[in-house]
Amino acid sequence: MPAYTLLTTDTVIAPTGATLYRIQYADGTRGGYLQSTANLDPESDARVYGDAQVYGDARVSGNARVSAPEHCFTAGPLGSRTATLTVCRDSALGVSYATGCFFGSREAFLAAVDATHGNTPHGNAYTAAIMLADHIVPAHVEE
Repeated sequence: MPAYTLLTTDTVIAPTGATLYRIQYADGTRGGYLQSTANLDPESDARVYGDAQVYGDARVSGNARVSAPEHCFTAGPLGSRTATLTVCRDSALGVSYATGCFFGSREAFLAAVDATHGNTPHGNAYTAAIMLADHIVPAHVEE
């Protein structure tokens, strides 16, 4: 579990105008930027590296590794709950999908969308977001 703090002395401004704070992990390593601690699940092994920025309703969790802006994608509001979908490179799943209480693979997310929404406007919106994420977020590969 990566314990971290947000450095108030190292900030950048996101395109939305939000102030983002540099992450400092417990081992002293500096990571990317977050708007708040709500953007990075402290109970997971997720990490944000380099100058990557996570803000708004985006949440990095599980085994996600975000090291560049193109490693994470958010879309919303989506579905019947006007949720935000966060798609990130993930060292265990290749690419992870998170929204509300769901966290899992692309295939598991597609199955959940189909079971919950089927061929409805909400289901179609989620499917379109998945297709867009396929073109934006590269799968994690061991180097």
